Amino acid sequence: MEMLLSTKGITICLFFFVLSLAAAIEIPLSVAQLPIITEQSHTQVAYPFDEDFTIKCEARGNPQPTFNWTKDGKPFDLLSDPRIVASNNSGTFVIQNRGIITSFQGKYRCFASNVLGTAMSEEIELIVPSVPKFPKEKIEPLDVEHGDSVILHCNPPKGIPPLHIYWMNIDLQHIPQDERVSMSLKGDLYFANVEENDSRSDYCCFAAFPRLRTIVQKMPMTLKVSRFKHANDSGSPNAAVTKANFIKERKPKLLIPPESAGSSSSVTVIKGGVLLLECIAEGLPTPHLSWVKVTGNLPKDEPETENFGKILKIDQVTAADEGTYQCTASNPMGRAKHEFHVHVEEPPRWIKEPEGGVYSVGTNLVLLCEAIGNPEPTIQWKLNGMPIDSRTFRGRISAREISLTNLQLHDSAVYQCEASNKHGTILASANVNVLNIAPLILTSDGENYATVVGYSAFLHCEIFASPAADIRWTKDDSIEPLSALRYELNKNGTLEIKETKKEDSGSYACWAANSVGKRAITANLDIRDATKLVVTPKNPRVLKSHSILLKCQSEYDSHLKHSFKLSWRKDGDELPFNSTEYGRVILDRDTLFISSVTLEDQGVYTCVASTSLDSVTATSQLVVLDVPDPPEDLQLSENQNRSVRLSWKAGASHNSPVNESIIEFEENRWEPGRWQELTRAPGNDTTALLSLAPYMNYQFRVTSVNAVGRSQPSKPSLRYATPPAAPDKNPENIRVEASEPNEMVMKWEPLKPAERNGPGLEYKVSWRQRGVEADWNEEMVKKHSLTLRNTPTFVPYEIKVQAVNNLGSGPEPNVTIGYSGEDVPDAAPSGVSVDVVNSTLVKVFWFGIPRDRVRGHLRGYKVSWWKTKSMLDGKRHHPEKHFLTFVGDRNYGMIPGLEPFSEFRLTVLAYNAKGDGPESSPVVFETPEGVPEQPRFLRILNFDKDSVTLSWGLPKRANGHLTGYILQYQIINETHEIGPLNDISVANRSTLSWRLSGLSSSTKYKFYVKACTVKGCGKPVTEEGLTMAQGTYAGIYDGISTQGWFIGLMCAIALLTLLLLTVCFVRRNKGGKYSVKEKEDLHPDPEAQSIKDEIFGEYSDSDEKPLKGSLQSINGDIKATESADSLVDYGEGEHGMFNEDGSFIGAYSGSKEKGSVESTGSSTATFPLHA
Repeated sequence: MEMLLSTKGITICLFFFVLSLAAAIEIPLSVAQLPIITEQSHTQVAYPFDEDFTIKCEARGNPQPTFNWTKDGKPFDLLSDPRIVASNNSGTFVIQNRGIITSFQGKYRCFASNVLGTAMSEEIELIVPSVPKFPKEKIEPLDVEHGDSVILHCNPPKGIPPLHIYWMNIDLQHIPQDERVSMSLKGDLYFANVEENDSRSDYCCFAAFPRLRTIVQKMPMTLKVSRFKHANDSGSPNAAVTKANFIKERKPKLLIPPESAGSSSSVTVIKGGVLLLECIAEGLPTPHLSWVKVTGNLPKDEPETENFGKILKIDQVTAADEGTYQCTASNPMGRAKHEFHVHVEEPPRWIKEPEGGVYSVGTNLVLLCEAIGNPEPTIQWKLNGMPIDSRTFRGRISAREISLTNLQLHDSAVYQCEASNKHGTILASANVNVLNIAPLILTSDGENYATVVGYSAFLHCEIFASPAADIRWTKDDSIEPLSALRYELNKNGTLEIKETKKEDSGSYACWAANSVGKRAITANLDIRDATKLVVTPKNPRVLKSHSILLKCQSEYDSHLKHSFKLSWRKDGDELPFNSTEYGRVILDRDTLFISSVTLEDQGVYTCVASTSLDSVTATSQLVVLDVPDPPEDLQLSENQNRSVRLSWKAGASHNSPVNESIIEFEENRWEPGRWQELTRAPGNDTTALLSLAPYMNYQFRVTSVNAVGRSQPSKPSLRYATPPAAPDKNPENIRVEASEPNEMVMKWEPLKPAERNGPGLEYKVSWRQRGVEADWNEEMVKKHSLTLRNTPTFVPYEIKVQAVNNLGSGPEPNVTIGYSGEDVPDAAPSGVSVDVVNSTLVKVFWFGIPRDRVRGHLRGYKVSWWKTKSMLDGKRHHPEKHFLTFVGDRNYGMIPGLEPFSEFRLTVLAYNAKGDGPESSPVVFETPEGVPEQPRFLRILNFDKDSVTLSWGLPKRANGHLTGYILQYQIINETHEIGPLNDISVANRSTLSWRLSGLSSSTKYKFYVKACTVKGCGKPVTEEGLTMAQGTYAGIYDGISTQGWFIGLMCAIALLTLLLLTVCFVRRNKGGKYSVKEKEDLHPDPEAQSIKDEIFGEYSDSDEKPLKGSLQSINGDIKATESADSLVDYGEGEHGMFNEDGSFIGAYSGSKEKGSVESTGSSTATFPLHA
């Protein structure tokens, strides 16, 4: 291939690419070629139970080859026997089993020939075994003496190996074998010396041939063992036997190998096979066999012995196993030896086989053939199955090489190389095809290819040509060969386009040419969009028992939608697309849902998207978080009286590191079964030094904590008891609780069980009156309180409490000051005065009572007041008391919520924990006038074209002398804009109606009426109405109310109002917000505002904001009364007090009398908004 390299503009030309066809592709069958054997049989056994036997030989070539056979080197005619069934166009034939077929046994060879040459198969050996049988014979009994050596011969019949020989009795029980009695490799049974119990008449030899499914039995043999025949004295039989044994004792003698073989013998074994060396000896006592390697390298492992040490076995023999091995048979009488000279040989094997191929006319040929073996194999060359005659062969021939120059078409032939030694023969064939043909393009013309962007595209152009062809590729209408680094031409003619782009789509042409001719094909390439994947969420961390949903989002080319597939894998294993584990894991195409996640669900989940052109994956690693496993293996060490070291092994953290370990204890002396926290160990610490209390019998457990939660507690440790000791601390929280005036109850917190430190816990209580020189009074108690009687009222005492047990006392206790019992105060506050702040608020002053008259701890003061009469009408009122409580030692307070323009009486008393003291003398004060409440009603009585008459009622409470009324009105058509506010002052306080004139027709108005005193005007009452074009006016209380359409309209409005109220009620009960604030901002309550200003001064609500413009008081001269009083000036009532934000909560004691301050304004009462 010529390649022109450059960086910019210079291309790489991919033409004149030469294919090495000899090693590339097979010769197409359409091209004339030599035969080649494609299939053949090997060594085959014709079992008698098979119906037929097939000898295979298949070959291909052009022209179609014909077949011939040889048997044992001689021509074999398949038609010579009717039991042979031949196949057409094949060398395979079948031998039918019709009785005796031993004549077919032999070595066969198949030859496949056509006009170009002949191919030859390896030898095929057909073995026709005979049915093995033992000959019928009469076997004479063997009569031997005790101690003699005996051999029972088996002489098994010949058959197909493997052969298994067994010695059994007539009941098919194995003859026991040992060092004295054993079977040789040939199957004979050897007795090194016989005993009387060896006598029996049913020694049977069985020969088994598994491949023939046959077991044959030899006739039973009889062995008689008798005592020493010449022992005729009258002594005991045992003495005769001993004498016989003594005479028979002898040194070992080798039976295998026999003595006739001499002291040594040669053994040949095939490399890779099994070496078996056998020594069997006779003698009395029974000889013992041992083995040793005399010469050569010692084997790596100790040689394996079988048959009670009589057989040396080496598997997979190598050249290193060559050498001299010696067996030794020994007994106390002597020893016998034999040496085996082991030679390792091997059949032929190839070092270099001849390789055929396709050659063009005029080229040269060299075939090499080399094999090794032991003995060294002989090499024979054959041409078309016949030995080569070097006299007529035009090339050069040697044992390892054949060469030819200037090959011509008639030099096409099959060359065979055969290597042989005494262990076998191997055959290698080389087909030399000399061809001279124009290029053949084996790939179909007009093939369509497709790939995705970024992948490589492979356009095939399989060529066969001789001589070799030059190949080039072009695109679309261009005649220039493709040239770029992305294009690569492979040896088989395939064009690889790397990292494809959309613009690579188009039509391509493959051109092939040699000296004989040229050919071309076209191919079409489509580039599709690559498939894209993403799995969300990416690498989630999920708590155990929670759920996780993995989503596989994909994009793929629309042309590939029919082949698009999605699948899921977990840790590389595919998950089935159905519910698993009773629906806990559910796959539905692009989603994977796992409910109640377990630790086993943790892993890497892969979404695999595949189309016919590409396959992509996206992964997400699921991490399952759980509480740690419980700690294990708790151990105690470093034992001390008040400490011990606890160590443990941490359990699995389950992907969330352990933050701390909680160490708990349980003791069975005071609170058995109750576990209490002792300390905590940070992070991954697995040991802690524990501080312990005396006189406790501890056991411990540990709980690990991570971000998920706590583990289960560990198993408890062993118990650890600490010795007793004196108390380390005294009781705490020593106090004197409320009691009778002449009594004092001292109490304290008892020591906890872990603080007792030992048995016999008591408390030593010491006390004395403070400021009086006297000795300490002492008393020992077991409970945690002590009552003293006949003490002075409210006198300070010094008190000490000390813990004591059987081992000693606790530390010196601290002194606590406590007071004896209290009594109610016996004096009333003096100098009570009242400062009126405004019409509803006063400030009270007094002088506190002396400390010694409190007779206890002063809790505070109570101010009581009641209304005596109204200043407006002079009527007297039944006194109904109210009170406020002022906590602490103070001398003033604020009294809010009073009725304006009224007379009151007021008293002050002091109180302590025991109760209230006497009241002060009543003080009389009067509240000034205030603004009136809103009029009771406002009605539209009648109207004409441009006027209307209004009527209203008196205010519910005037709170002073009325000075008149303010009448206001403005246009409020159904728009966001409202008209200007018009004011009319009614100076006559007796006037309760007014006629307005100058109104516009067909216009909606809103009317306001409010009552006034010298202090200002109160909250207005409102009404709305609509004037009509004809001069009629839509009032709420006049004639139109009887018309049908108006009644229907009112019903609809009532229904809507009910629905709105229901919704508001539901929202309020749900904690929702009801938007009243805006309405209050639009129409604020002037009376409520004035009251708030009067009572709270600078603590009034500052959140009011105007909607449009600024809010303006109806009566501009009303201003908030400023007050510098603090919130603490207001006392506590019976049911409540003032909050810190200045709001008053709770109610006064008793019911409010008529005329008290309360909100009476309707929901429609609003401030007018000036446009």
